Amino acid sequence: MSASKKLRFSDGLALLDRADHLYWSKGKKAGYFDLTRVKPDEEELRKMLLGPTGNLRSPTVLKGRTLLVGFNQDQYSEVFG
Repeated sequence: MSASKKLRFSDGLALLDRADHLYWSKGKKAGYFDLTRVKPDEEELRKMLLGPTGNLRSPTVLKGRTLLVGFNQDQYSEVFG
């Protein structure tokens, strides 16, 4: 996908279908879900993944079966080494 493309919630759900792990960050809050064990409900996902414009938080990165939404240095270090 283009780096400048605005991703909507439906795009995020499509990416989640391809992921086993979800790392999200929003401001100072950050979290992790093992999607093979538990999948957050739609309301939780909207709160975690969407920014104030209604688009997915940026950056949004799918690396293998790991989806990162938003930026958190510790999470990126863990995933990308």
